[in-house]
This record gives sequence, C-alpha cells and structure tokens, in this order.
Amino acid sequence: MRGRTLLSTCRRTALPRVVPVAITLAALLTAAALALVPSGTSAATPSLGQLHSELGQSEARASSLSSSISSLNGVIASLGSQISLVQGREAAVSQALANDRVKLAKTQASLRAERALLAKLQRRLAFAKSILRAQLVSNYEGAQPDLVSVVLNANGFTNLLDQLNYLGMAEQRQQAIISFTRAARAQADQAAHRLVVLQTTDRQMTQGAEVQARALAGMNALLASKQSAMRSARAAQQSALGAAQVHAAELRHRISAVEAAQAAAAARAAAAAAAAAQRAAAAAPTAPASTAPSGSGSTVALGPSGGWAIPYAIVLCESGGQNLPPNSAGASGYYQIMPATWKLFGGSGPAAYLAPKAEQDAVASRIWNGGAGASNWVCAGIVGIH
Repeated sequence: MRGRTLLSTCRRTALPRVVPVAITLAALLTAAALALVPSGTSAATPSLGQLHSELGQSEARASSLSSSISSLNGVIASLGSQISLVQGREAAVSQALANDRVKLAKTQASLRAERALLAKLQRRLAFAKSILRAQLVSNYEGAQPDLVSVVLNANGFTNLLDQLNYLGMAEQRQQAIISFTRAARAQADQAAHRLVVLQTTDRQMTQGAEVQARALAGMNALLASKQSAMRSARAAQQSALGAAQVHAAELRHRISAVEAAQAAAAARAAAAAAAAAQRAAAAAPTAPASTAPSGSGSTVALGPSGGWAIPYAIVLCESGGQNLPPNSAGASGYYQIMPATWKLFGGSGPAAYLAPKAEQDAVASRIWNGGAGASNWVCAGIVGIH
C-alpha cells in the first residue's frame, strides 16, 4: 500500500528521476548510520557487561571480606576478654604464690628451729641415757644398800642421818634421771613428728604453687598465640578487602569511561544522521512527501526508503532504519522501543525487534500520537523535532 502511494505520487509530479536519487541517498544514510550506531553498540555492550559482572564479583568479595573481618573482630575481642581473665587469675595466683612463699619462709625457719631443737633434745636424751646406763651398771655391779645395813654400819646418829639422806637423794636422782630420759624421748618424738609435718607442708606448698603458675602461664601463652593468629588473619583479609575496594573503584572508573564513550559515539552518530538527513532533504527538494493512514488513525511520515510511523530523521538517528536487537538499555527494533513501553502500548511478544515491521509501525504511531509523544525518543531533540 505504501509502495503504490509512493509511485502514484511520483507519476503525478512527473519527477521519475528523483526517486532513484532519493533511494540512493537513503541507502547511503542507512549505511552511514549502520556504520556508526550499531557497530559501536555491539562492540561496547559486551565489554560493558563484562565490566559490570566483574564489578559485581568484586563488590560481593568485598562484602564477604567485610563480614569475615567483623567475625574475626568478635573472636579477637572474645580472646582478649579470656586473656584478661586468665591474666587476672594469674595475678591472683602470683599473689597467692608470694604469700605462700612468705609462709614457706616462716615454715622453713620453723623447720630449722625444730631441727635444732630436735638435735638438742636428741643430745640431751643421749646424755640422759648414758647416765641412766651408768647408774644401772653401778647398781648391778655393786650391792644395793638396804636400811638395816645402813643403820648397823652407821657411825653415830649424825652419820646415820647423812647416809639415809644420801640414799634418798640417790633414789630421787635416779628417778629424776628416769623421768628426764622419758621426757627427753617424748620431746624428741614430738619434734621429729613436727619436723615431718613441716617438711610435708613445705613440699605441698612449693609443688602446688608451681603447678598452678605453670598451668596459667601455659594457658596464657596459648590464648596469646591464638589471638596473634587471628590478628594475622584479620590483617590479611583487611589487605584483601582494600585491594578489592581499589579494584572496584577502578572498574567503576572504567565503566564510567565506557559509558561516556558510548554516549559520545551515540551523540556523534545522531548528529551525523541528522546532518545526512538534512543533506538528503536538501538534495531532493522536490521529493514527494505524503502520508498514509496507519492502523491507529494517525498519519505515517514517509521516508526515502518506505513508510515510517514517526519522522524519518528520528528513525535514522535511532536505528538507521534497521531492525536492531536490544542494546545495553534493552531498546530494540526499528524505533528502539523499550520492553516496558512496547507492552504498555499494546506490543506483542517480549521485545519490539521480534515483531513484524507493521506491528512496530502501529505501536510507534501510538507512542508518537501526532507528536505528543516525541519526548519518548532522545533523537527527537537531537534532530530538532519536538
């Protein structure tokens, strides 16, 4: 229908030679647009997608490292609390050990005194035993005087009294020696028992304090070693986090550069397309421009190579008149329509480029709405159509 309209218009104006020129110019403009817009998009899109993917991976790793560092901080803080507790216990045990050492010094002094006393008592006991032994031998070797013999042999009353006193004193002396010997033995036994008790206490105090001190020192060293290992792991992860953050910043910078380059390329392509369209219009001033009714009731502007639902200069700027696949933003088709806009204005299927041109024309015509929807195309402003 559009082809017949174009041919009839050409016959009425009697300018049959203009049509090949317009078609040639349209072909040149299409080739130029294809060389500028699609190639730049297809070349940049994979690289930009790869950069975004790499950035996502770097940010995910940075997030994982941050979480791991937070966990390590908690573990290190817990170890610090345990170390403080053990150090407090160690200080208490050290104080107890110092007190035990003071007591031990007193005990050892008492021990030395008891040893000296025991030696003295043992000497006294030995002396008492020697006296008692000599007394017993003397009593055995000599006859034991009795009271009758003493009276008979006494030389007077005074001598009798002296002998009786002597016998009493000798008996008392012998009993005293026996009692002294018994007391010396008992004291020596008690001193020996106290000495054993003191030696046992000394040994227990020394061993117990040393065992506690060694156990706490070992525990403290273990906790300190574990804390040092955790700090080393945290330092390594913090270094890796810093590297990941630097890498992410570099990727963002590269993405910004690529996007800026793409925007500049698109702007240059649009400007070139607009200039080419203006040159084409200037080269064919008498080219027919007619409209054909669209399915929505709006008019369809005809370009040099066929009918379009919106001004051809915008189409040329957007897609170069080609049914392009989705770009990095998702726009596709002859009119570069976004998927959401495509569905909103009644397009079938997931994307515009998958539908026939006639359906794309109809949807674009509804979006254009006689020029009210011109702002939906960025190229409208670039080519000066509002």
